[in-house]
Amino acid sequence: MTVKRILVVDDHPLMREGLKGVLLGRFSHWVIGEAANAAETLSATRRQDWDLVLLDLSIPGANGLELLRRVVRDKPTLPILMLSMHPEEQFAALALRAGAAAYMSKFTPAEALLAAIRRVLEGHRGVTSQTLGLQPDSLSGEQSTPIHEQLSDRELDVFLRIGRGQSVGDIAEALRLSVKTVSTYRARVRSKTGFRNNAAMAQYAIRNHLVE
Repeated sequence: MTVKRILVVDDHPLMREGLKGVLLGRFSHWVIGEAANAAETLSATRRQDWDLVLLDLSIPGANGLELLRRVVRDKPTLPILMLSMHPEEQFAALALRAGAAAYMSKFTPAEALLAAIRRVLEGHRGVTSQTLGLQPDSLSGEQSTPIHEQLSDRELDVFLRIGRGQSVGDIAEALRLSVKTVSTYRARVRSKTGFRNNAAMAQYAIRNHLVE
């Protein structure tokens, strides 16, 4: 009987308990670890060996994609399945490009999530609801490329922070960048998206459920 070690990363205790319940309900012999923020995640992945990380896109202490990249840098062979409340068409491509092995919505049925986990543990990459043969309502019909997918990872990070109401100074401090550098990223975002000011960016981010 193969024992797998799974790290569940989510800042909501009920979500962590729910995921643990889904996993242990099917694989009672697995070892399930928990982390609630970026610091705990990095500590856990650096100190222990895991077979898979289930990582929430929205996590305190770091942008989810940035935390993903940091874990990938530390443990390049560690597969990460990104979980998010945001629809697949909004963030899946960005997550996979940043190093995730899979991207699934938190609204995914338990059986589909378990199927994705099995695929990743078997060594597959690029696992999404579409590659599993699922077609959520949010993915039906013709979809144009969302505006925010035109942004680089760093531009997206700055964009989302602006969407949460952070000032350029706050963003610079959080990312350990100069105010000038952050202003440059903001200018690039405006150029690529056509948004003329921070308010327009925030309205877009809120309307498309990119920020909580």
